Amino acid sequence: MDSLTPHERLQERAELAAATSARREIENLCKESSREVLMGLARNPHLQERDLLRLLARKDLPHEVVRELAQHKEVRKNYTVQLAMVRHPKTPRLVSVPLMKFLYVFDLLRVAQTPAVPTDIKMLAEETILKKLEGMPRGERISLARRGTGRLAARLMAEPDLELIRAGLDNPSLTEGNLLKLLALEGLEPVIVEQVALHERWSRHYHLRLALIRNPLTPFSRVLAFLPDLAITDLRDICLDHRMPDTVRKYIEAHCAARLNKQRIIPPSGV
Repeated sequence: MDSLTPHERLQERAELAAATSARREIENLCKESSREVLMGLARNPHLQERDLLRLLARKDLPHEVVRELAQHKEVRKNYTVQLAMVRHPKTPRLVSVPLMKFLYVFDLLRVAQTPAVPTDIKMLAEETILKKLEGMPRGERISLARRGTGRLAARLMAEPDLELIRAGLDNPSLTEGNLLKLLALEGLEPVIVEQVALHERWSRHYHLRLALIRNPLTPFSRVLAFLPDLAITDLRDICLDHRMPDTVRKYIEAHCAARLNKQRIIPPSGV
């Protein structure tokens, strides 16, 4: 008859988890919910890559178990496990940050695009990618502009490379906010502003149209196309911008006056 208390049975199972080398036993232990047993398993020197990956695929692991797994010898030498460790939402920053310097660019991108990863770690992954841009092959840069985060796409679009700009504009992660920040940069090449102004999707956004009209690099034909859909109050505010070329300012002022006069002469309904 089993005379062990529940606590003693738990301790016994935790000791087994820390020492067993039996594959089936380890596989079953990877499904455990007990913190004590999982802590024991995390210390097991017989864990292999597949065991660590199975554990790190569990988002319900307690923080202390993840910290213990980070000390495992397999983590120090296995790239795939290191990536899984960085992508786990409960991995301590003190563990994630040193590991990130060993990750390849597109694996850093996976970190930045993993929803559960803490925001500061995502931002650090992006910063690490940005530091690696210099010297990166053009093909990889284009792929990164097309597949990367909106922030990365906008950064890459600041370069006067037509294919790079078009790849960034078609990136589904790119946001209006990313483009507004891009258009606000000093020293942009005309081709960058032109491509935003000509883009079928982005040129429809109201606030981007305002930013494009303010930008002296926007082709005048596109400015003319945007004016009819913008509020007169917004257009008047634009005219106060000291960066506006005089010719464009005068045209906008005339456009606003014409619209106001047209509004005044429209007869009341029923007259």
